[in-house]
Amino acid sequence: MRPLLSLIALVAAGAIALNAERVQASQQLMTEVDARTATQVSYANFQQWLDEFRRYAASQGISEATLSEAFDGLRYRERVIELDSYQPEFVRPIWEYLDTAVSSTRINNGREKLAEHLDTALEMEQRFGVPAEIIVAIWGIESNYGSNFGDFSTLESLATLAYDGRRRDFARGELLAALRIIDKGDIDAEQMKGSWAGAMGHTQFIPSSFEAYAVDGDGDGRRDIWGSIPDVMASTANYLDQAGWQTGQPWGAEVRLPEGFDYAQTERRSSAEWRRQGVQALAGELPDFDSAALVIPAGADGPAFLVGANFRAILRYNNATSYALAVAKLGDAIAGREGIQRGWPREQAPLTRDDVQELQRGLNRAGYAVGGADGVMGPNTRQGVRNFQRDLDLIPDGFATQELLEQLRQRFD
Repeated sequence: MRPLLSLIALVAAGAIALNAERVQASQQLMTEVDARTATQVSYANFQQWLDEFRRYAASQGISEATLSEAFDGLRYRERVIELDSYQPEFVRPIWEYLDTAVSSTRINNGREKLAEHLDTALEMEQRFGVPAEIIVAIWGIESNYGSNFGDFSTLESLATLAYDGRRRDFARGELLAALRIIDKGDIDAEQMKGSWAGAMGHTQFIPSSFEAYAVDGDGDGRRDIWGSIPDVMASTANYLDQAGWQTGQPWGAEVRLPEGFDYAQTERRSSAEWRRQGVQALAGELPDFDSAALVIPAGADGPAFLVGANFRAILRYNNATSYALAVAKLGDAIAGREGIQRGWPREQAPLTRDDVQELQRGLNRAGYAVGGADGVMGPNTRQGVRNFQRDLDLIPDGFATQELLEQLRQRFD
């Protein structure tokens, strides 16, 4: 009887396994059906939203010809929402960003591009007061000199973000601006391409910035930042000019800080006032600024920079210290000036976004009010870090490290 029982058990086990496979296959099929149904519902809702926005755009004066050109066949782009929702695990150290942004390849390519378009670049420098190397540097940082400005349809990206993104009102306004650009005749809807987030062309203008700052540099009556390098350079220079660029002034200089320097200072002061505190240029004389700030992006163990109005103008283009410093130093390198002299604290392990959120929650809990725990090292968080460092008798440079986070954890152990 035992062989028979074993056979029965084996058959039963096989049946159970087969049934389990069928259940799993059925569940997978249902999941796929649910996903397809959800996509169909989402697409139907998107089309309904798009019809409503189309009527709104018409009420704002957009022509029916432009609306047909822009919206007929326009698709919802799931990839745009994936990218909008993506947050990298690690907060990238500034030195890693600069390694890429100001690489030897990018410097050499920038010099070649400047030589290739020298007459145009110098014309725009004369017209707007912005140095040719800075114009080319922004071109390099924004799209690697036009080799990578994105192939997303700007209209599809902005419509998707306006319907389903994190900043819907902002995307809605940019979508309407994009329609006005097409309506004016600067670019066809099909040719309006750029990044997934709606930034367009060689130097990545969002539509509202295009409306405000784009310039016809070649005199053909159109503002074409996709195909006309004179338009690209004129528009970029005009943006910086309107942002407060001061002709003849440098962006700033790398500096040496004296022993015992108060790193907690965040105010802007004149160069004369900084000089009285013992701040010195690493090369040459300290630039003569009426209003200058110290930028110490990696704390007391990294380089320090005294920056003026032109650095602030670059920040208007993209409000990130790492970006502005990359543009400034790439421009210097293209022009043959020296790079950053002092080394970066590369031994410091980067904080993850979870680490920064934990830091923010800990600072709040310890009484250093820094606002919400969003995982971003903004000015409030840096000030909280400075206050915490000062209470620990550390240099209050606002630079958060893994060691500092561990000291904060110990407060609550």
